[in-house]
Amino acid sequence: MPEPALSLPLHVDPLPYQDRLEPRDPASIDLVVIHCTELPDLAMARQFGEEVRYPSGTGNSGHYYIDRDGSLHQYVDPAFIAHHVRGYNPRAIGIELVNSGRCPNWLARDAQQMDETYPDAQIQALIALLRWLCERYPSLRHIEGHEDLDTTTEPASDDPSVQVQRKLDPGPHFPWPQVLAATDLQRGRLPSR
Repeated sequence: MPEPALSLPLHVDPLPYQDRLEPRDPASIDLVVIHCTELPDLAMARQFGEEVRYPSGTGNSGHYYIDRDGSLHQYVDPAFIAHHVRGYNPRAIGIELVNSGRCPNWLARDAQQMDETYPDAQIQALIALLRWLCERYPSLRHIEGHEDLDTTTEPASDDPSVQVQRKLDPGPHFPWPQVLAATDLQRGRLPSR
């Protein structure tokens, strides 16, 4: 069977350590996790992704990045397990939307609002990507936000007596109803493995 076609250009630019990531069986992929970069732009997100953080010589990164203009970038092939969400990486594809989030005071007590909206071009590109991924990976059934899966708290960076949620992305401006209506993916019904 031929590979399904993606309806928009995909810029494939693997991270330098991609081949050091653990490979996986495509049939094990049943989850997409939506993130926002919480950084000002795609260049900073790429720089962050290239940083080595583990003894294996790898770092933290999603598989796909979508810029505000809707341009789509693949930094890690889904054939590899990327480090993007605690406890779910072996089964998940990570999609990062460029969005400032809480940047630069991610864990500050008074900086927990996420005010940037997601442009329509970015959301339309996300929907096209999700539809394509569902064709490529028949086992793909679930979608969650990073905030749904990582609910840990940490002391606020400016007031250790206050706990703040470690992850809030994709945040309150992400259009869940629009995205869910455009795909067959299910949110909030993720079985454990």
